[in-house]
Amino acid sequence: MYSDLGVTKTTRRAGGPSWAGEFPVDCAPITLDADAVLAVYPDGNIPSGATLALVTATGRYAPYGGSTEEVQSVAITGTPTGGTYTLTFGGQTTAAIPYNATAAQVRTALEALSSIGAGNVTTTGGPHPGSAVAVTFTGTLANTDVAQMTANSAGLTGGSTPTVGVSTTTAGAADLGSGGTQTAKGFLLGDKQVRAGRHVDGALYYRGRVYEDLLPSNGGFDAQARVELTPNIYFDKVGA
Repeated sequence: MYSDLGVTKTTRRAGGPSWAGEFPVDCAPITLDADAVLAVYPDGNIPSGATLALVTATGRYAPYGGSTEEVQSVAITGTPTGGTYTLTFGGQTTAAIPYNATAAQVRTALEALSSIGAGNVTTTGGPHPGSAVAVTFTGTLANTDVAQMTANSAGLTGGSTPTVGVSTTTAGAADLGSGGTQTAKGFLLGDKQVRAGRHVDGALYYRGRVYEDLLPSNGGFDAQARVELTPNIYFDKVGA
């Protein structure tokens, strides 16, 4: 617990790390692998909130290696005023998706497919028809160059020849880390500085609430890390 590490009970808005939710939560004492940190942060400064992984060979912690998740964009043109469309992936077709669907509605429709399943996509953007919805393949479909979805626009009405288009904006690929760094374990609590060959003690935040939009931009957090950490960490966004 935090009390073991000299961290007092507080809240995100009253002195805790900006990205961390309400205390008390669970963390553990760890040792950072200095050389692994320097490979990612050449100046030796690793920020609070950096995503960490466990190096199997040494038992020390290093920056999470990251992953490349497939991202596909679902966009509507022709300004429809009603109706629905469908998406097909892996031979399975979704139920009707409203012309003005939110990102959450698109995700729900896709997760209902047996070819995708719950927890294997995340969505951002939207709502339709004015804004595209980005679909990121995670979970069992992470790190995979999946087939591009297809869309059926026949159910859209109004507007000027409304059409749904799907494009791949980022092709999926294998994990970028190895030797354990491909699997996220938690977040570094507090800024740390390391020097070559000088391994540094720290704390791993591994259970609690995290405001993901306040995590450091250079901290390595990605969609696959969210999936791997979700059993123990509840992810939220400020103002959501």
